[in-house]
Amino acid sequence: MSNTLASLPENYRALVIGASGGIGGAFVRHLAADPRCGEVHALSRSGEVPDSPKVRPGSIDLEDPASIRRALAPVSDDGPVHLVITASGILHGEDFGPEKTWRHLDADSMARLFAVNTTGPALVAAALLDALPREGKSVFAALSARVGSISDNRLGGWHAYRASKAALNQIIRTLSIELARKRREALIVGLHPGTVETALSEPFRGNVPEGKLFTPEYSAGRLLAVIDTLTPEHSGRCFDFAGDEVMP
Repeated sequence: MSNTLASLPENYRALVIGASGGIGGAFVRHLAADPRCGEVHALSRSGEVPDSPKVRPGSIDLEDPASIRRALAPVSDDGPVHLVITASGILHGEDFGPEKTWRHLDADSMARLFAVNTTGPALVAAALLDALPREGKSVFAALSARVGSISDNRLGGWHAYRASKAALNQIIRTLSIELARKRREALIVGLHPGTVETALSEPFRGNVPEGKLFTPEYSAGRLLAVIDTLTPEHSGRCFDFAGDEVMP
């Protein structure tokens, strides 16, 4: 792992939410290996995160607003945070999966997907955007998905997941407008990691083309490289692992 975020200041502070997951854990490992990174706050529901002298573990539950406030207050109190990545997400559970037809729509399942995929990242942003430094580049990034694109939706299905990611993209766009007034060098973006070998994608990999199923390390490394190239002009948009924009 050789990612170095040259666009962020020496000894930058990073925060990864969803650090016990496949992609989240890979982000933590990449950041901990970056000699320019001073510390990585690694938060997850379980509190189990990659071990490193730079890593500061903690617990957070994106479905519980009080947990979000408790977990993030100490991070912002310690000083500016230069990089925030929310890498949590949900597509299916033990008793529900992505809908193949409108007949499968279920209010409880939809509410849970929106809580984790949309509301949780929005509340994290509300708690931490003021903690971004007033000068110099800083980044708030949230994992989105290409299937959240409205203009690119040609297959239908997966109603709740698509809608939750489309809503996240709108949150990112709206927050970017306010952020630009307060932190001129900061940016907030969505990131599409591709199809990654994680529990989220495991039941749905059968039709993935050869060479398009990524390891968490590869996907996280590519996304960090993309983050390093982004500027405030890119704020409010969504980019994939290759640096290409995902259309709204």
